[in-house]
Amino acid sequence: MVYPIIVVGGGHAGCEAALSCARMGVETLLVTMRRSDIARMPCNPAIGGLAKGQLVREIDALGGEMGLCIDHAGIQFRMLNRGKGPAVWSPRAQADKAAYHERMISALEAEDDLELLEAEIAGLMVEGGEVRGVRTAGGEEIGATKVILALGTFPNGLMHIGEKQIPGGREGEPPSCSLSDALAGLALERARLKTGTPPRLVKGSIDFSRCRLQPGDEDPAPFSFRTERLVVDQIPCHLTWTGEKTHEIINANIGRAPLFSGQIQGAGPRYCPSIEDKVVRFSEKPRHQLFLEPEGRDSEEIYVNGLSTSLPEEVQLEMVRSVRGLEDAQIARYGYAIEYDFFPPYQIHSTLESRKLPNLYLAGQINGTSGYEEAAAQGLVAGINAVLAMKGEGPFVLGRSEAYIGVLIDDLVTKEIREPYRMFTSRAEYRLSLRQDNAEERLIRYAVRFGLLPREQWKGMTEAKRAVQRGRRRLEGESVRMGMTGKTRAARLLQRPGITLDDLEQLLPNGPLGLDRRERESLEIRIKYSGYIRRQDRTAEKLKRMERRRIPDGFSYRDIEALSTEAREVLEKFRPETLGKAARLAGVRNSDVSVLMVFIERGGDEG
Repeated sequence: MVYPIIVVGGGHAGCEAALSCARMGVETLLVTMRRSDIARMPCNPAIGGLAKGQLVREIDALGGEMGLCIDHAGIQFRMLNRGKGPAVWSPRAQADKAAYHERMISALEAEDDLELLEAEIAGLMVEGGEVRGVRTAGGEEIGATKVILALGTFPNGLMHIGEKQIPGGREGEPPSCSLSDALAGLALERARLKTGTPPRLVKGSIDFSRCRLQPGDEDPAPFSFRTERLVVDQIPCHLTWTGEKTHEIINANIGRAPLFSGQIQGAGPRYCPSIEDKVVRFSEKPRHQLFLEPEGRDSEEIYVNGLSTSLPEEVQLEMVRSVRGLEDAQIARYGYAIEYDFFPPYQIHSTLESRKLPNLYLAGQINGTSGYEEAAAQGLVAGINAVLAMKGEGPFVLGRSEAYIGVLIDDLVTKEIREPYRMFTSRAEYRLSLRQDNAEERLIRYAVRFGLLPREQWKGMTEAKRAVQRGRRRLEGESVRMGMTGKTRAARLLQRPGITLDDLEQLLPNGPLGLDRRERESLEIRIKYSGYIRRQDRTAEKLKRMERRRIPDGFSYRDIEALSTEAREVLEKFRPETLGKAARLAGVRNSDVSVLMVFIERGGDEG
């Protein structure tokens, strides 16, 4: 049997990759070791958060499934950073893990061009230097035109709990060793990374009265623009803190922590360190915040966000019970660290296709990223590009000024990944233009073009955009009187601190604007930050000009003596596709970019 596209891995990257391929009309096979593990959340029971919420909104605008899934499975919704500027507002939702999994399974089963297979993939079929299919652990060969690997933390996964080492991709599941070894045997460079997870506690053993209540938003905003309104009975989370006793227990047992004993070799994330790492690195802090998050509406397990650890089991119990509200807590599942193989992403194009193995695409943690949202974004892009390549159409590559997804993938192919990569708002230079509220406006045209969303969705977005434009014209044309001051243009008044659109509408001579919540939010942001947005747009246009200067395939840097030695080495390794990407490589100076520009215009001819 030969399939047009095979996707290996049923996590968040694999699901979005398989769905995008099938929805673009291509027969697709999704291979996973266990169907029951599709779209699982092995770490925190949440979708979105700072910068990650923007990614989910963009996935949704491109026709992905994650936003719809969390709208269905969410048990608490919050918009983070409301007290700051709109560039960093980020939606986040606690998820019912079981409901999320079931909703994603339903989406997969609803696609006529998508087939599911339970199997372990142990190798690739390669002919003439190109990938032609996959080989199962049982020896069966399944042909394919394109193969997308979305393997998560399974490649040579090794879990650590104190001195114990347990081979596995996550708790209770075996690692995938053969496929990782097979990829390395095909001359792909691999390295090791590490991540971790906290203990889960039995809900009934926690004294929540000694913790701080953290409710959801009163009028929660959905993730998907296809969800008209959320009607949800929200479940609260709770806050508590470590204390002096907790830190004493950790310090007394630090030599048994695999990260400090030398047992773990892979690099872990600096932005989300284990509790033992936090206590050592920030010894001056008397306490660290912990979030008690339900794993589901009916689940008896509570995820202790902020207490990631790989200390021995008996130490974990002692540590947990030193925390306020957790004095009698019972541990349902112990925390652990996990090491796994990844394949440094300088080896892929911006389409996520392998540079060394044509027809092979890599998405998710196999590229060194961390997080459900980062994985899902890559899976969606890999799926779209695999189909476009099959159809002989041009690649789909988002720029840094177009989307957080563009920033994510550009960072992967232009930076050395030495620790698990996580998206932050600070990574996006144009974040004021890449807001969570305008993802649909920025990206839906691609989804409609690729057949991932019906044209009616484009029409709906266009109508909403026109409504916002009409509202803006009204505010720019109407004058209002406020207090003892004379009349002022409404738009100018809205730019003042402390003045909201709600305040202003009460003063408009022709009455309210008649906009819905999303339209009102968009209008207010556009007017309040219009000057900043214009400046950012001008800078973005300069970047686009650099991105349009493509570097020919096979361009030789070694013979250009005017380039610095470091620049030649870096450019040969990363093989940037555009002058803009070359300029962002560490070790490439402005003078090197100028030299490179001259040689590109000459076609590489030194004479």
